[in-house]
Amino acid sequence: MAIVGAAMVPHPPLVVPAVGRGGERQIEKTARAYAQAARQVADWKPETVVMITPHSVMYHDYLHISPSEGARGDFGRFGASGLSFQVDYDEALVSAVAELARAAGLPAGTEGERDRALDHGFTVPLYFLSEAMGGAFPCRFVRAGLSGLPFSEHYRLGQVIKQAAEQLGRRVVLVASGDLSHYGKEEGPYGLRPEGPEYDRKIMDIMGRAAFDKLLALPPDFCERAGECGQRSFLILAGALDGQKVRAQALSYEGVTGVGYGLALFWPQGPDEGRRFLEKPRAAQSPHVALALRSIAHYLEVGRALPLPGDLPEELTNSRAGAFVTLHKEGRLRGCIGTISPTQSTLGEEIIQNALSAAFKDPRFEPLTKKELPRITCSVDVLGALELIQSKEALDVREYGVIVSRGARRGLLLPNLEGVDTVAEQLAIARQKAGIGPEEPVKLERFRVVRHQ
Repeated sequence: MAIVGAAMVPHPPLVVPAVGRGGERQIEKTARAYAQAARQVADWKPETVVMITPHSVMYHDYLHISPSEGARGDFGRFGASGLSFQVDYDEALVSAVAELARAAGLPAGTEGERDRALDHGFTVPLYFLSEAMGGAFPCRFVRAGLSGLPFSEHYRLGQVIKQAAEQLGRRVVLVASGDLSHYGKEEGPYGLRPEGPEYDRKIMDIMGRAAFDKLLALPPDFCERAGECGQRSFLILAGALDGQKVRAQALSYEGVTGVGYGLALFWPQGPDEGRRFLEKPRAAQSPHVALALRSIAHYLEVGRALPLPGDLPEELTNSRAGAFVTLHKEGRLRGCIGTISPTQSTLGEEIIQNALSAAFKDPRFEPLTKKELPRITCSVDVLGALELIQSKEALDVREYGVIVSRGARRGLLLPNLEGVDTVAEQLAIARQKAGIGPEEPVKLERFRVVRHQ
């Protein structure tokens, strides 16, 4: 056997009646959906439930899986210490996951702290499982935490869990515990950010369709601004269903407290090679992006710059312009270097040189390695002519990039950047890059770009 089903669930202690003491009626829809999800988990008759929780031991660069024979937890910190649970861990499955992770070069296993007490990311779903299973657990458990590692590493942990289940012949259900945004309402405990409701809408759509490629593609900085705590849990779930056709059902969503609570169920439906999302080929690239990546790959292979290829379109060989090359890895910036005005004989050579600078000379990052290259995405911004303007009213953060200068100090910011939503933000960042104070008078120039991805 292997993964026979999976569930995405939240973990508000409020939803447990002994904790809520009537307050759980605020999220009654969530409680009903939770009971439905727990009944489905019970109906799958798992030998082992793998519970992913954001509130277990967490390291920046290591995915921790709880060791030992089992653990106990209660709701004492939420005023209901009389409600407690004892679970047995599936030590053989834990060992298999750790061994397979080690063989795959994935930093995951049982090293580190021995976290005996169960956290509420585990005990809240456990409460509903107890109700659905008649008060006893005819299965064992695995508790896995999250990390600061890239999204893809969490997805890979899910793949390893699936592989371990197949190796041992286990009938496994995976439960991904995690709340959505904590910034969903002005009057909520954490306030409102625009990314909060947007994240919740995206996740419920993505998980309701099992569109796990879209889950991997969410920008980490967007997720961070949304204040979520379940993104990496959901990625582990997605990885455990890698290579499978999946039937998904979104059960409910509520954000009445200012924190998003979403539930969904997933039924694997058999092999589907088109759903191996870490192995998907790169999307069709513009010639500009293809040249930038080709330049980096050539340098990694032979240690010198790529000569201008003879198979390029005319725009790259018969024109000159400044250009910025921006690299991302797992959605995070990995390098960005460019030129405001052309420094090379052709635009193609400009891109070749700036790609090498972005990959190997950006002082904010270590030089790019050959191992990283398959996980790098790239964009190339070709700059138009500079235009002197008299005031910020002539700027548009989506349409124009800006250059602020005072004497020899000069700061540039490209247009239409993630997280830069106003002209004021654009100018503040450009001033900061130039080392120009907020009150110092500056010369303003704007420019358009053509972005190639």
